[in-house]
Amino acid sequence: MKIPLRVTVNGVPREDLVEARTSLLTYLREQCDLTGTKRACEEGECGCCSVLLDGTQVTSCLVFAIEAQGKDVVTVEGLSEPLVLGSLQEAFAENGASQCGFCIPGMLMSATSLLERNGNPSEAEIRRAISGNLCRCTGYDRIVAAIAQAAERRRGAKG
Repeated sequence: MKIPLRVTVNGVPREDLVEARTSLLTYLREQCDLTGTKRACEEGECGCCSVLLDGTQVTSCLVFAIEAQGKDVVTVEGLSEPLVLGSLQEAFAENGASQCGFCIPGMLMSATSLLERNGNPSEAEIRRAISGNLCRCTGYDRIVAAIAQAAERRRGAKG
């Protein structure tokens, strides 16, 4: 049985029908055609499917789509304008923080969540914020540097 779902995804209101057991990850990838949110462990362990749900970071593989009813979902595609990198994405590129790129959407979502809460995070706070995101290609140092650089730039832009 399909259930009506009204949700805003990356600023766009949507109305769709979803199966009760459809995960938010599956909904985003298959019905919204937003494939930046990665399907990996499907157990909430790797962070690749991280999105913001009403401003709170969640692993979308563990959330039913229907739990997003009436809420705002932001995916990695919603962090910037099409064909234009956001400041955080620029910092990742400049610091060589992306190797294979598979974990990067989740890392960007974790970093976004952190920077929205704390505009001047310490290295320890950055590492804690991305601790739920597994990366097999890097030693995390470049990712941490990129997040710190983005935070610094954002502070400079506000000041």
